[in-house]
Amino acid sequence: MGKITKRAVDALQAEPDRDVFVWDAELRGFGVRAKPSGVKTFLIQYRNMEGRTRRLVLGQYGVLTPESARHLARKKLTAVAEGADPAADRQGVRVGMSVKEVCDWYLEQAEAGRLLGRNRRPIKASTLKSDRSRIETHIKPLVGVRLVSRLTLHDIEGMQADIAAGKSARGRKKGRGGRSTGGPGVASRAISTLRALLGHATRVGVISKNPAEGVRQLAVGSRKRRLSEDEIRRLGRVMREAAAEGEHPTGLAAIRLMLLTGFRRMEVLGLKRPWFSRSDHCIRFPDTKSGEQVRALGEAAMDCIEAQPTRGGSVFVFPADWGDGHFIGVVRVLDRVCRKAKLGGVTPHVLRHTFASVAGDLGFSELTIAGLLGHSAHGVTQRYVHLDTALVVAADRVSMEITKMLGSEEPIGKPSNIEYVALQREDAAPQPVEDFNFSSLTIDFTHRQR
Repeated sequence: MGKITKRAVDALQAEPDRDVFVWDAELRGFGVRAKPSGVKTFLIQYRNMEGRTRRLVLGQYGVLTPESARHLARKKLTAVAEGADPAADRQGVRVGMSVKEVCDWYLEQAEAGRLLGRNRRPIKASTLKSDRSRIETHIKPLVGVRLVSRLTLHDIEGMQADIAAGKSARGRKKGRGGRSTGGPGVASRAISTLRALLGHATRVGVISKNPAEGVRQLAVGSRKRRLSEDEIRRLGRVMREAAAEGEHPTGLAAIRLMLLTGFRRMEVLGLKRPWFSRSDHCIRFPDTKSGEQVRALGEAAMDCIEAQPTRGGSVFVFPADWGDGHFIGVVRVLDRVCRKAKLGGVTPHVLRHTFASVAGDLGFSELTIAGLLGHSAHGVTQRYVHLDTALVVAADRVSMEITKMLGSEEPIGKPSNIEYVALQREDAAPQPVEDFNFSSLTIDFTHRQR
């Protein structure tokens, strides 16, 4: 047959038991096929770089004219001559992984410890728990059915806007499990999770590229809520009243320790007795958000730890009411106490921020406060020989100050054996750690493991 034209395609007759092909005489590989049903489609046939014969349907006659089909066929065949395989590319798009499938792959691989996260270590279980929640609550419902190969920055930033607007919000579920209300912070963290998991999939070749690379995340303001001195006093008074009225003593003690140390919620709740050393004024965490750490403790904080009764041989300072785990109900206790004290917006992170703020009020440097909170610990300890001692000094001063504000009726404990000029007079102006006379300090931290 000669050139494929409208007249030639109209004249093509279908056969009841087989496909009928007609090939163009001018553009080799370009043809038209009539199915037994009578449907006619334009296609190309070629050999790829591996020598395998491929066919690629261009479109149906009626949707495409012979002229437009010819133009498209020429482009595809030119790509073949340059080494492309358009049939394989289309097949890849058709059977490519969806966002849901990549999310499931990520969770499976990460839970098996085959993906490395921060500090080139397996991704933590707590991180995976948060990731799973964002995936199941926001990512899958909004873009889970989309093919990753077709996902664009516009789609991802649109998902972010939908989460911020509350389109993926849900009410509280039956049993355990919180509710999701959306908002800019939730949206930004969901995008971080999506970009990270797609990055892992790209790095190991599961997908060809990360469509979330370059996405712009919503700006989220830093949380600045802290308890004022008056609020700390009010909280201490209500905590004593709540204890007398039968509030959970373990929850109240955990709240107190968070205030006296600046530890994160799970660092307090998961605290084990073997990690605590009174003689060395520290907790040796085998693992934290920033890896293995030694965290300094003040006398008041150590008294709080030692005051906790053991229960059934549990290794936890704050054991669960039943079972072998640790206490988990501190947020509910904190909510009840703060509601009674008429304090709004108080979370465990606010207690941590309050500790840091009191340290700042006392004149301690940002470097010292960062060490107390477990931030940038490696850079800190490498720069100052006496910083460990300085952290113990700071932790003792801050915990003592907060204890005074709480107004506890219980004895604070035996006097600190850490003495410095700023503590000799209660009305002395606070001094930064850099001004202390380190020659009078005798605590030795050379035992600490690196």
